[in-house]
Amino acid sequence: MHTGRKVPGPRLAVLVATALCLSGAAPWAVAQCRLVTEGTDADLEIARDLAKFVAPAADLQLDVLAADGSAESLRRLVSDPTVKLATAQSDAYQVFLDQVERNPGSDELSRPLRVVVPLYNEEIHFIVRADAPYDYVHQIKDAKINVGPPRSDTAVTVSALYRVMFDKPLKEPQASFLTHEQALVKLATDKSIDVVAIVAGQPAKLLANMKPEARQYIKLLKVDPKHAAGAAALRAYLPATMYAESYPALLKTDLPALAVKVYLVTQDFRDHQTESRLIRFGRSLCQNISTLQAKGHPKWREVELKQGQLARGWKYYQPTTTELYDCPSSARRESRRSR
Repeated sequence: MHTGRKVPGPRLAVLVATALCLSGAAPWAVAQCRLVTEGTDADLEIARDLAKFVAPAADLQLDVLAADGSAESLRRLVSDPTVKLATAQSDAYQVFLDQVERNPGSDELSRPLRVVVPLYNEEIHFIVRADAPYDYVHQIKDAKINVGPPRSDTAVTVSALYRVMFDKPLKEPQASFLTHEQALVKLATDKSIDVVAIVAGQPAKLLANMKPEARQYIKLLKVDPKHAAGAAALRAYLPATMYAESYPALLKTDLPALAVKVYLVTQDFRDHQTESRLIRFGRSLCQNISTLQAKGHPKWREVELKQGQLARGWKYYQPTTTELYDCPSSARRESRRSR
């Protein structure tokens, strides 16, 4: 029965909006989700760029979490319901997919992984003493190599690369697992390490911030594509260039090198709420790529939001494909030689 009581319009609107927000049904409500990435300076900065410049236009609060490496990032993506996105290096991503394929009944991957978009390349740095008898990567077959902490992306990539180049595993005591900073100290002092490997998008701060006299003590190795080991490496990894402007304390000229691709990945989410949010995120990424390139990490200037061919067994996340497939990316690979 109508009682004649009236609920003020503004108050009613607030009550309804609050209820919808709490239920996750309000299309205008800012949703909270998480992105996991390796806890290195560049990876974290790039992920925070996404949270700052892309997520708000998609009505998302994107919290960035640090992981030990891509493997942990992917594990958290499939095990933590609050994590909707992760970044992962291509080799670690392939290892993860291979493990799932070998264990098809595993509960770890109830929903398959999907690629949202390829992002940037991370260069593989090999640092030796300035007086070391090495100039090329293929010369370090019998050297003592530090690959970083055991679960780090550097450890995964360098171990895989070593096997590709030399057809044998990299094991202790030839391999050590110190942090990059600790390893560089040992490289220069007690000489218990011959090579320090670092996988990071250039300019890696640890090397870029070195003083000019650093060239007297350490140097970077280059890749020889004509050598059998170098050619094998280039079949498994991407060709790259270490730019002198990235490391003015170490390089006088650009250096041929190797790189690994980093991807933005998700699960094959099919619930309407998550799917809608990821579609909006993809749309915002497309719309804000120019902002990322102008205000974000230097690596954004290399990003082209193109959904090219993926490796065997990899698939794109279909709901975001439309938003990104024809994205008019303003990214252009800059010719640093012309600067």
